[in-house]
Amino acid sequence: MYCQECRTPLKLDGSLEDLNPAAFDLLIGSTGKSLPDPSSKSAARPTFPPERQQLYDKASRRATTPVYKRTVPAPRYSSGSLLGQSRAGVRDGPGMSFVMLSESQVVPAHAAPTVNGDGRRASKGGSPIVSEPQLGAHEGQSYSDQVEKSARLFEIISARSDIDHPICTECTDMLIEGLQKRLQTGTKERDAYISFLKNLNNSIPAPEEVQAAEDELKATLQAEEDAFQELLALEKEKAQVDIDIAELEEQSRQLDLEEEQFWSDRNAFALTLSEFQNERDALNMKYDHDSRRLERLQRTNVYNDTFCIGHDGYFGTINGLRLGRLANPSVEWSEINAAWGQTLLLLAAVADKLGFQFQGYRLKPLGSTSRIEKIEYPQQSPNTNTSHRGTPTANHPDALPPPKITSLDLYSSGDLPLHLPWIHRRFDAGMVAFLECLRQLGEHVENTPISLRSHSPSSHRHPRSGERPPATRTLQAQVLGLKLPYEIKRDKIGDASIKLGFNQNDETWTRACKYTLTCCKFLLAHTSNVTSTGSSSAPVPATTSIVLGR
Repeated sequence: MYCQECRTPLKLDGSLEDLNPAAFDLLIGSTGKSLPDPSSKSAARPTFPPERQQLYDKASRRATTPVYKRTVPAPRYSSGSLLGQSRAGVRDGPGMSFVMLSESQVVPAHAAPTVNGDGRRASKGGSPIVSEPQLGAHEGQSYSDQVEKSARLFEIISARSDIDHPICTECTDMLIEGLQKRLQTGTKERDAYISFLKNLNNSIPAPEEVQAAEDELKATLQAEEDAFQELLALEKEKAQVDIDIAELEEQSRQLDLEEEQFWSDRNAFALTLSEFQNERDALNMKYDHDSRRLERLQRTNVYNDTFCIGHDGYFGTINGLRLGRLANPSVEWSEINAAWGQTLLLLAAVADKLGFQFQGYRLKPLGSTSRIEKIEYPQQSPNTNTSHRGTPTANHPDALPPPKITSLDLYSSGDLPLHLPWIHRRFDAGMVAFLECLRQLGEHVENTPISLRSHSPSSHRHPRSGERPPATRTLQAQVLGLKLPYEIKRDKIGDASIKLGFNQNDETWTRACKYTLTCCKFLLAHTSNVTSTGSSSAPVPATTSIVLGR
């Protein structure tokens, strides 16, 4: 025999050899009833709820055949059982409920044998006693029977419990210790169930509480029904709201498309507007630039730039050329002739700008060899009239004689042989003719009123887009012409004579030349004002004079 837990060889206890039927029944009968007796069930209260019984029945109906099943036999020696069973029954399966015992185990060995009438010995109970030859034959068989009986016993015990037998003492102690722990755990669970059952019994509500709970349950069920009806109404309302939301979403998509189209059109318009504004700004900038340039050009005095009249010490100058002659410093006649040529050109330009034609004279500005032609008409009959410009007109133009033209030089070579001043008579006549032309032009300026225009407010720039142009009004004023700063009478200008003679020194002649340039600059300034009157509101200039120095 081996321990079924640790496989250690075992030595069986001697009590198992002399096991009587009562002890055998005690071992087998302790676990003989594997199923509870239905008659022992208490009819007062079931040990488990009916739900568990229904679940068990349902599982039992669906149960399949087990792979291995232990059959626990009933006790061996029940009423009506016999000892004289065949040996074949001993070798049946472990489910057998009996074990064949030898005669030595049934009848004690120390019983006094008796002899029957047939020569056999009998026990006190009257049982036959086997003779000596029979005992020798049964001794070998008794040991195998004993082993088979022990194995059979352990098989029956193992079939009726969860523990495989036989087991050794150490495994038995360990098994007992484990069972004790399981017992303690089961005891604790039992105590917990008992405590829970007591608490459950103590918490059984009173009838009043049950009635109140039922009333509350009815109220809760009614509230649930009302809430359910309200939920149905809300679901219907939600379905309608979903339909409205779908319609609104469709409208929103349409609005999104319209908004997208609007922004597309707006961006295209903004792009076009930006291009237009850029073009407008470019045109405005160009217009402003051109306006400023025009204003600057209008304010530019071409006559002052062309004829710059000033002074160099005691000499009057025109374009840097000195007009006059002194002993120290001396001025070359070539410079004087060039200065007279510039002065004659200035007088001709001013007269042409003012639209004036000299009476009896014709200017020929030729630089250093400039001349003045004097035109003399012969006396005519009363039928002949002379126009204000000196051009004769008659009823019979073919009968008019040609005018006499005398050329007067406005330059001098400077050669004075034997210091004879009358050599300058042609030069003096030219200078006197120049003064006469200057006087005529001065009288024309004095007798011609000046029309001045002014705009209020003055604005020469184009107004920006989006701005209304300011209101303007034109102011016109009539201003009488101004008089020359120096009076001219024949060959004198101011208190100095323009001729070179016996009693004329260079200083007086130089002063007369300076007065002449002063009057020319006056006429130049007047012409500039008249020119700029139509385009700007320049104030009336004062008389421009040349500072005289001694």
